Amino acid sequence: MSIRRSPGGRVFYGWIIVAAGYVVQALNGGLLFHAFTAYVLPLQQEFGWNRTLLSSAFALVRLESGILGPLQGWMIDRFGPRRVMTVGNVLFACGFLLFAQVHSLTTFYAALAVVALGSSLGGFMPIAATVTSWFVRHRSTALGITLSGMGAGGLLVPMVVSLIASHGWRWMAMLSGLLIAVMAVPAAQFMRRRPEDYGQTVDGDPPSAAAAAAPQATEAEPEFTARQALHTSSFWLLSLVHASALLVVGTVLVHQIPHMVEGVGLSPTKAGSVVGVLVVVVMCGQLLGGWVGDRVNKRLIIFAAMWVHAVAMVVFAYAESAVGAVVFAVLHGAAWGVRGTLINSIRADYFGRRSYATISGFSSLLIMVGMTSGPVFSGIVYDLTGSYRGAFLTLAGLAAAASIAALAARPPRNELGATPTAPPTAGV
Repeated sequence: MSIRRSPGGRVFYGWIIVAAGYVVQALNGGLLFHAFTAYVLPLQQEFGWNRTLLSSAFALVRLESGILGPLQGWMIDRFGPRRVMTVGNVLFACGFLLFAQVHSLTTFYAALAVVALGSSLGGFMPIAATVTSWFVRHRSTALGITLSGMGAGGLLVPMVVSLIASHGWRWMAMLSGLLIAVMAVPAAQFMRRRPEDYGQTVDGDPPSAAAAAAPQATEAEPEFTARQALHTSSFWLLSLVHASALLVVGTVLVHQIPHMVEGVGLSPTKAGSVVGVLVVVVMCGQLLGGWVGDRVNKRLIIFAAMWVHAVAMVVFAYAESAVGAVVFAVLHGAAWGVRGTLINSIRADYFGRRSYATISGFSSLLIMVGMTSGPVFSGIVYDLTGSYRGAFLTLAGLAAAASIAALAARPPRNELGATPTAPPTAGV
């Protein structure tokens, strides 16, 4: 597949990568990330497993991703995103096919382990690493479009809920595996490591313009190694903010439908519709966050988003009707969409393209503490008290407190003591 610019002005290949990443993210979001909550009540009804066991299963999915993060980042930098994503999405499809056959807690956890490995290798990290390698000036915008696929996939949740109700969760799991095999695996073949390797330039600039700007670009873009990044306070502060945000996100992904059905009093169908509202707002937030992030200080936006996360959880804790649930969905979705795009973009702005995947892999070790512990903590609180309110209010307080770390995460200094200059439109 030739990706050279033609005299007629072929579309910059970076946008083709964005489109392919969008498709993979949509499948991940619609069939697993947003959809896991739709399986909680059917699995509990069939097997009698409590919320702690079920939320621990989701935690397993995210924990495996976090533990494998450094190795996965190294694999992406070493072998390239196309190979890693191909293997990952094959495993992702197989994991769902195994999930459709489970009859015990052991086989359930084993199937989800395969799902976790596949979704991790075939999903977000290699996609984000590839997009950040092809864009600098338009990095936030490109990431926002790509990650909005996760939100677009979430629009499938009402359909997933309906199909589980009419055909059963096993049938839905089987269908999910087939969709991943016929859509995500082919989409992975469009991934390419760096534009320079294929005769193109970052952001799709004409070669003459890129050559003229080369001295400035070399001076502007930081080039941290993973070791250098780990020795900066900015790496740890950004990871803390991200982990705190995912305490909220992970909890909502697992417990939102059970809480809306049992705590708020909505039907499963109405609860699924509220999830649909949430993911629409997430998608809009990702697109808006990408556009704003290329123009405004990212740290300030992330700071504000953490406070919106906190307010949203308070609203959800006290919601007693569909109106309260929808208000929560709008607030949480906006905060998630904007913050999720920018916190990944700012990491690339601070540390550069050179070792982005490996640096993100190490960061995932910390980030997944939030994604895994939030759902388990909330499940334990529910099993002990019969309510999610105490858990939701605790997570709201933690999100608000972590907002301070966003302000403190300033551009890092390199090993010579000089602060790398961010790209002109990075806004950091």
